[in-house]
Order: sequence, then C-alpha cells, then structure tokens
Amino acid sequence: MSRLENKVAVVLGGAKGIGLAISQRFASEGATTWFTSRRDEELQLASSKIIGTSMPLRADVSQQSELTRIMETIKAESGQLDVLVINAGMSEYATIDEISEAHFDQIFGLNVRSPLFALQAALPLLKTGASVVLIGSIADVIGTQGYGVYSASKAALRSFARTWTRELSARGIRINVVAPGPIDTEMMAVASDELRQGLTSAIPLSRLGKPEEVANAALFLASDESSYIAGAEICVDGGLTQV
Repeated sequence: MSRLENKVAVVLGGAKGIGLAISQRFASEGATTWFTSRRDEELQLASSKIIGTSMPLRADVSQQSELTRIMETIKAESGQLDVLVINAGMSEYATIDEISEAHFDQIFGLNVRSPLFALQAALPLLKTGASVVLIGSIADVIGTQGYGVYSASKAALRSFARTWTRELSARGIRINVVAPGPIDTEMMAVASDELRQGLTSAIPLSRLGKPEEVANAALFLASDESSYIAGAEICVDGGLTQV
C-alpha cells in the first residue's frame, strides 16, 4: 500500500522547486494533494507534472483571509486534512546596515506570521494524529552574512515546532521541521559557478541536494513511519551542519 493512501494533504507553496517535489511525491504515494501558488501559470505547469490526485489552488498565503479560504475549500471538497506542509517562504539579501522595515516585515510576514495563521486556520480540519511538516532551513543554526532576518525567521519556525508540539499533543498532532541545505533548484541554477563550487566544496557529500531528497524527508514525516517523531528537525544538507 502507498504510504499516504486515503489521506488528504495540502502543500502551501507547492507549485515549484522543493514544494513541487513534495506535491509530486505525496500524490504518487496516494494522497489527495492540494497545492498552492499565487500564479496561475505555475499551477498549470505543476499540474502537468504531478501524477496522481492533485488539486491546485491559487492563493496568496501571506494573507490571512486567503488561508481561511484555502481551508474552507478543502473542508467543502475533502472534509478533512491529514497532512499540512508549510513550504511558502522567501529570502532576500540585506546586511544589518541595509535592513529596512519593509524588508523585515515582508520576510517575517511570510516566513513566520503566515505559518502561524496557516496552522490556526487548519486546526479544525486536522484529524487526530495528523502530521504538520514545516519547511525550514539550516540557516536557523548558522550565521550567513546578509541573511540575518531570513535566518531569524527560520529559527522562529523551529521554535514554533517545539511549542506547537506541546500545545497539540492531546490531539496527537505531530509538528516537525525539514531543514534543507543548498538544494539544486531553479534559484540555485542561476547562481554563479563560483558560488556553486564554493557551496559544493563545503558539503561533506560534495554535491548539492535535489528537491526530491527534501521531498523524501517530508514524506517520511508525513507518513505513519514517523509516528513517534515529534518536535524534531531533520537536516537535509549533505552533512553541512552535522560534521
């Protein structure tokens, strides 16, 4: 039997990169997989790449009203939610002397505020024993010049996982984090050869990760195979922050 057979999942930010890989994997494992993007063209392209039952939703997850609409739609169409994956996020370079209020508000709005209210909106739909997977970053434990606000936002997400695990334990809802390192996505594809080589040389496995490898970790945490794992963080980084 497929690992997510008869389950309903939603991947917020699930139409490209790591999010698309997760949507593809969940659908291939039997889940009815809802996935979101702000752009119709991304949703259409993603739909053509997903094999299995998938349901695209155009939505801006930075808006609380949109999060409510997403959950109302899933409730009306599917009636329940077994897996919630929060992948939508952003990063932007700015050193301490360059950070503006707009920079801070935009990153914390999408990376911290949105996950909080996404989970809140999903709570009435989440079944007992449901799994919530937060897509964080190894930036939550390292300092990278110019990405202080981004790193702080991912550290906040990691902290949320701990608190929410305590708060939702009575319902058996598991909250876990997948923290990717350098992954070979479209964003990385436009990076300079110098940057790619520098990153690769620092990684013990001597290569960039693949979106599918992050999706594998998300699938494990979403499935019953991880039924005794809660409040944890799995680093998918080739050993970069581990050795």
